[in-house]
Amino acid sequence: MGHTSLEKIIALQSKTANIRNICIVAHLRYMDSRQDEQIRGITMKSSSISLYFAKDNQEYLINMIDSPGHVDFSSEVSTAVRVCDGAIVVVDVVEGVCPQTQAVLRQTWLENIRPVLVINKMDRLITELKLTPSEAYTQLQKILEQINAVTGSLFTSKVLEERAEKDVKMLSDSNSMNSKQVYDWSTGLEETDDSHLYFSPDQGNVVFASAIDGWGFSIEQFAQMYSQKIGINAEVLLKTLWGDYYLNSKAKKIMKGAQGKGKKTLFVQFVLENIWSLYEAVLIRRDKEKITKIITSLGLTILPRDSRHSDPKVHLNAICSQWLPVSNAVLSMVCDKLPSPLDIAAERIEKLMCVRAQKFDSLPAQTQALKQAFIECKSDETAPVIVFVCKMFAVDSKALPHNKQRPLTQEEIADRQQQARRRHAEKLANQEQKLAQSLSGNTSSTSTENKGEGFIIISACNGPKQSLKGLMI
Repeated sequence: MGHTSLEKIIALQSKTANIRNICIVAHLRYMDSRQDEQIRGITMKSSSISLYFAKDNQEYLINMIDSPGHVDFSSEVSTAVRVCDGAIVVVDVVEGVCPQTQAVLRQTWLENIRPVLVINKMDRLITELKLTPSEAYTQLQKILEQINAVTGSLFTSKVLEERAEKDVKMLSDSNSMNSKQVYDWSTGLEETDDSHLYFSPDQGNVVFASAIDGWGFSIEQFAQMYSQKIGINAEVLLKTLWGDYYLNSKAKKIMKGAQGKGKKTLFVQFVLENIWSLYEAVLIRRDKEKITKIITSLGLTILPRDSRHSDPKVHLNAICSQWLPVSNAVLSMVCDKLPSPLDIAAERIEKLMCVRAQKFDSLPAQTQALKQAFIECKSDETAPVIVFVCKMFAVDSKALPHNKQRPLTQEEIADRQQQARRRHAEKLANQEQKLAQSLSGNTSSTSTENKGEGFIIISACNGPKQSLKGLMI
């Protein structure tokens, strides 16, 4: 992904439907530029960047905020989530769902923004845990179940809260009407469709990746790839590549019940085994013949310096970044699954415009009129400019720009140097004067008497008089 001119970025700002405002919420060091972040190895402050991405003859502008993943900086995450329309939740495939993962999922839920999932560090399943493709598939299923359980609990809490509010309202109405009411024991969960809330690879909102090795994919990529090879419709493969499905090679049909019949699932057979085979050839066996065969079958072009490098990781990264580039997989998912600013919900607009328990109806009419500007999200000259302050800091008044000392001019510097020299000369003169006064005050008189070959010094001091015999001449 090369550099994009400023003129193109400005032009894309007018195409609101092709803009994506997103944030990354996870343990991921994407844009750590501060020195303390580099030393500690964690993200401490949110950073932003604008990315240009082209897909299916469409150009997109992706404004991305990289927020800290550490629990001590959760305020930075809540601030980033508040100004975005979507979020990328990154989960370590080995560590699974951590407390911070639950926290960021809750924040995205409370701010009513849509999340997508990236399961990262897939290479650890191969190089560290030494799992087989089937065992890795079980681990991935487990992680998805854990994440969806968190989402399900948030959804249930919301429905039950709405149900409780509805019951309170019905109770007050029944008391006022003084009539008999039939109580509805249903919770409302049965009537609400929540299928779009969960993460599932067949819905296109999950990417499997290894950022350190430069690869990532969604099952849509493999569905397009294998639909031509095995002659099965891509839409059918998209629905069956993830799940308990297997390929009946004799009938050339995809059938359900792979686990019950001891068969390999399509995801294991078509996806994971190919990746495991590549890692084994490059990192473990270093089989040059097999590596050449893989590169040729994939139609890749690897530079000689990468293929001859002493570190096999370099060679692996060169192959994977061309075959399954992680940037394409993640940004394609962002463009397809996350909403543009035009899709913002009216409920969220009112929440952004109100403070704490303040209601939207209590705002001035001129302020309420800005809701329509939010919905339209125009970029022409007639549209109002809206500035949203998402975070405030307590700063000492001395640190404010208008209270800071301005730089001195050359004349002022020379004048201050001259004043300093004058003060120093006056200080030395005062010290000499005080020393002279001290010497004259401590000594009252001195007399000398010569006798023969010697002399006697008689000194009168403030204390008792003493006679000192001098040296003989």
